[in-house]
Amino acid sequence: MDLNYTAEDLAFRDTVRAFLDANLPKDLQQKVLNHKRLSKEDFVRWHKIVARQGWVGTGWPKEYGGTGWTAVQRHIWEEECAAAGTPPILPFGVNMVAPVIMAFGNEAQKNYYLPRILNCDDWWCQGYSEPGAGSDLAGLKTRAERQGDHYIVNGQKTWTTLGQHADMIFCLVRTDPNVRKQEGISFLLIDMKTPGITVRPIIMLDEEHEVNEVFFDNVKVPVANLIGEENKGWTYAKYLLGHERTNIAAVGRAKRELAFLKRLATRNLKNGKPLLEDPMFAAKVASLEVEIMALEVTVLRVLSAENSKRGPGPEASMLKVKGTEIQQALTELMVEAAGPSAMPFDPAYLEGEQEQSITGDNDAAPLLGYYFNFRKTSIYGGSNEIQKNIISQMILGL
Repeated sequence: MDLNYTAEDLAFRDTVRAFLDANLPKDLQQKVLNHKRLSKEDFVRWHKIVARQGWVGTGWPKEYGGTGWTAVQRHIWEEECAAAGTPPILPFGVNMVAPVIMAFGNEAQKNYYLPRILNCDDWWCQGYSEPGAGSDLAGLKTRAERQGDHYIVNGQKTWTTLGQHADMIFCLVRTDPNVRKQEGISFLLIDMKTPGITVRPIIMLDEEHEVNEVFFDNVKVPVANLIGEENKGWTYAKYLLGHERTNIAAVGRAKRELAFLKRLATRNLKNGKPLLEDPMFAAKVASLEVEIMALEVTVLRVLSAENSKRGPGPEASMLKVKGTEIQQALTELMVEAAGPSAMPFDPAYLEGEQEQSITGDNDAAPLLGYYFNFRKTSIYGGSNEIQKNIISQMILGL
């Protein structure tokens, strides 16, 4: 694989940069670069700007409204967006349920849902984890019993990210309790406005409402909302998780945060000198930078494989493990570089209610909450311990 950009790639990068310069709202950019919280309106506004350009479905085939970009072009787009400070295009619709609909859905489902996902007409959330089924996802207990042309769904999902905003949820449900647990699962698309659905917030340590519990009490779901075949949902779930784990790597964001870390460590002093000149701290930063470079090369390999019509394999687990370890290491070093200035918690500044943090150090103000929030990354999308098992079985044959 040639890692040097071609003239065409460089021209594409110039096009992306020109688009971002002309279209990225400055208020959204400043929120992202300053680690402030984003609202639903912020996410939707940026999504619709990109949608008008036709660049939301970066990994989608052109027949479904995608860009048809190469792996390198997709990488350039993500890298430039991260460097510029765009809000992310949330993955639940575009990168998670959409590939499943394309691969396993019927024509009616493709024709209805895919354009709505591209345009952000529907906000999607993920209904996988349950109180007793997280890393052991196949142990889920939410039931869906067929009655005529509907399923009746009862059960509970948890850790549902941004589910308080969602119009739709893609959900794993148990449709046959009498077979091996992986064989009795189905994949349903459920309208969050359906009677019987209750969303209860889970407030995190940083006081942010990011995740939720979702309860289903005799919820009627049309059989037409079943993806693929009944009891084949485990196959579709694994396909989706491969795409999720690839996206979790977030190389572009890691590179942006590395630059922020270096700036922070250059500004802050230790024994009268910039912290970045301290040999021990500089060694930590250099080691992390090497890890990010290696991760970037691996991401390009996986994207190239997808362009060759091969779905994400065990490499996606490698990306998930290393990507989340790097993200956590970055937040740890940020807090170390900021020192005591990272300690005070200032939700008013994070919510954009005031321009200056209570410490007077706007760079440091969000960092402790940022650190705590990123403790979760090694757990969601399949815990890193489970990913290491997958790697050992599928690559090492153990």
